Amino acid sequence: MDEPISATGQFPAKYWHILDDGRIQCDLCPRDCRLHDGQRGACFVRGRVGDEMVLTTYGRSSGFCVDPIEKKPLNHFYPGSSILSFGTAGCNLACKFCQNWDISKSRSFDKLAAQASPEEIANTAVSLGCKSIAFTYNDPVIFAEYAMDVADACHAKNIKTVAVTAGYIHAEPRREFFAKMDAANVDLKAFTEAFYVKQTGSHLQPVLDTLKYLKHETSVWFELTTLLIPGLNDSVNEIEAMSTWIVNELGVDVPLHFSAFHPDYKMNDIPATPKETLINARKAAIDAGLKYVYTGNVHNVTGDTTYCPSCEHAVIVRDWYEIESYQLSDDGRCAHCGAQIAGCFDKFAGSFGRHHIPVVIQHRSQSAPHVSADT
Repeated sequence: MDEPISATGQFPAKYWHILDDGRIQCDLCPRDCRLHDGQRGACFVRGRVGDEMVLTTYGRSSGFCVDPIEKKPLNHFYPGSSILSFGTAGCNLACKFCQNWDISKSRSFDKLAAQASPEEIANTAVSLGCKSIAFTYNDPVIFAEYAMDVADACHAKNIKTVAVTAGYIHAEPRREFFAKMDAANVDLKAFTEAFYVKQTGSHLQPVLDTLKYLKHETSVWFELTTLLIPGLNDSVNEIEAMSTWIVNELGVDVPLHFSAFHPDYKMNDIPATPKETLINARKAAIDAGLKYVYTGNVHNVTGDTTYCPSCEHAVIVRDWYEIESYQLSDDGRCAHCGAQIAGCFDKFAGSFGRHHIPVVIQHRSQSAPHVSADT
């Protein structure tokens, strides 16, 4: 049974219409939830109250942290910079392998959430010296109204915006949502419809549509991440097919990150991804024509490093999230041959490194945000 929607914390939601039978259909994502009064959508945070849709997590977060941009992961978006990261609760997918399930599947959000207005978030990013903010931990698509308002507040203060998302969103909200984003990391969970249906409760094609939209109709810088799960989406044939599609539909310059799976949530019976699987996947993607392919969640300096596609020199050497060598000009050209590296760059100010700094925003207060010690 749905948890009752609180009388407080309701924010008018966009993207819905009333059906002939009296139900309201949510038009935000392809789940197309059809709701009676008092019901919540599959994402849990959007619901019907009377004859309107509401968002129940506007202005509230599951927590704030300052991270390295490389943790999103984004390796070609102002490398070495820090990013203020936050999410809310809920999700519009049902991934059995969710690595953030305690947030995405939260059902006690009214008791757990910290409050922060868009202006407070933007001010905090400025005061902490963050280049950008990330909507992450759970999918920002489901709190689009909040994310877009935060983005406006951040852009007013010259703070960049990053969406970490599965890209499961309808066309109209997709246009409005990504118009507010400077960068995105899109989770391409697999390259088969069967995987999407059985393991995530969603479909592949809407995600591919989002990727083609980002490439051909926006200026959003985006990178892709695929979590490789042994026996489910890690076959050489699937990786080759996915890489070939990326080359043909998105281009050779889109960075692709292969990450290692760790048993979690409802998928504890599958072992962690061997390092060799990621290394082989990286080679297959490069052989398919992709210029920038990375490995994640394993220690592999080669797989962390950016190489110039022209002269093959290592231009950004990374060890985990620490940048050990940076050999690019301010506009992202190789120091050895002058070739342009794809991405967004400016003057390199050093590496933020492997810090993960929790932040408590003082809601409705003029005092500075409280920064906890590294964890």
